[in-house]
Amino acid sequence: MFRSLSLIMLLAIGLLTAIPAAADGVIVNTGSPDGLIAMASRPESPGKIEIEAADDFVLTGATNVTGGSFVGLLPTGASLSSIKEVVVEIYRVFPKDSTVPPSGNVVTRVNSPSDVEFESRDSSTGSLKFTPALLQNTFTTVNSVLNGINKAPNQFTGGDGSATGEVVSFNVAFTTPFDLPADHYFFVPQVLLTSGDFFWLSAPRPITSGTPFPPGFTDLQTWMRNSDLDPDWSRVGTDITHQGPFNGTFSLSGSPSVPEPSTLLLLGTGLLALVGLTLKKAIA
Repeated sequence: MFRSLSLIMLLAIGLLTAIPAAADGVIVNTGSPDGLIAMASRPESPGKIEIEAADDFVLTGATNVTGGSFVGLLPTGASLSSIKEVVVEIYRVFPKDSTVPPSGNVVTRVNSPSDVEFESRDSSTGSLKFTPALLQNTFTTVNSVLNGINKAPNQFTGGDGSATGEVVSFNVAFTTPFDLPADHYFFVPQVLLTSGDFFWLSAPRPITSGTPFPPGFTDLQTWMRNSDLDPDWSRVGTDITHQGPFNGTFSLSGSPSVPEPSTLLLLGTGLLALVGLTLKKAIA
């Protein structure tokens, strides 16, 4: 019996003193820009309505997402100091966080982002820090979507034509990490500029040089909406442009979630209490 008690005590002490640690690694990577589409994505600002562009990713286990990156276009000649705000939103897949049935203002909501975001981080609140880097002075895409986002039956606009600008990467660190359970999600990056609009660049679909989707999951295409279409979304390739479909260029890094220290403390304390109770009975 005393050997068993010794083992329990060692386990309890180990839990009380353990410090969970796991190295961050790349958990999502869609690859490099392919030049096919540029998707406007920006927060609301005076005189401009909000636009959101979304692409999906999958987590097969609870994950602490600490950072990532995405690549897009700034207007030609714009300085990096023109970047005023960066927002990253996480959505789940419809019908989660949504009104069912939907409004019917779009062709479909199957496999779309949900009505409302699951979580978000914003540089203006300090929950996100970003570092931009100029990758290429001039880059032109085949097509773009900025103004051509309409309700059905006028969802097909063909896009807004080619877009030219500077290729900029955004490395983001979430000072408040996303602690996400296993699920299928959408990633939405938004950039506010002092002048002009930010365009998120597409990546190959299916993924050719990044991290493949887990077995049993489908790599969904990009979706977009503006404030006029909200809470609905339209597919960039299938509905709006009749091209693609597309992915967005982004990556995410993090590590598997670990129990909170308070949880380990509670468990360790409980085991020590069990040792005390058992000893008391043995002595009695």
